Amino acid sequence: MMPIPGSGLAKGLAVTLRTMTKRAHTAQYPEVQPELPPRTRGVIGLFEENCTVCMLCARECPDWCIYIDSHKETVPAAAPGGRERSRNVLDRFAIDFSLCMYCGICIEVCPFDALFWSPEFEYAETDILELTHERDKLREWMWTVPAPPALDPAAEEPKEIAAARKAAEKAEAAVAAAAAAAAAAEAAAPSTPPTPETDTPTTPEADA
Repeated sequence: MMPIPGSGLAKGLAVTLRTMTKRAHTAQYPEVQPELPPRTRGVIGLFEENCTVCMLCARECPDWCIYIDSHKETVPAAAPGGRERSRNVLDRFAIDFSLCMYCGICIEVCPFDALFWSPEFEYAETDILELTHERDKLREWMWTVPAPPALDPAAEEPKEIAAARKAAEKAEAAVAAAAAAAAAAEAAAPSTPPTPETDTPTTPEADA
């Protein structure tokens, strides 16, 4: 069916007429903070304990705004006769938010959950150099990261939780089976009736 000529113009004018009759709403910012969606991309927080200096975030960043420095340390063997190991120690983790385009690729590719989105957006600076947040500043943003949303009741149970639950159920079943076997063995064991205590007759000779 061919559109009626001028129908698009009529729809646009109808929207204009509807909005003209409504009162404008002005957000009284900064006195009143806006209600942000739960997945707002404000600033990136760093959970330093989870960072293994794998460099995936820095390599995948399209703006090259993540700067990471580290050094290696030798970890002594955990057991006698074991082999010493080396691990990366984080020295610097910085993000230049004057270059960041908030694509979220660094957060998506991090395999150890060290980077998170925070809804905080009030970090404007008068000097562009102050927009490079070092790891101490990034760690402070972690306390503003909202809790993850609740799981969908109809969603599939995570593999880790399912494995842990099955292991716990198996351990409980083993304990119950052992207790039942012990009870059955105790019930099947022959019981010896107690011998009544008899009074030993006394004789005059014994009394003497």
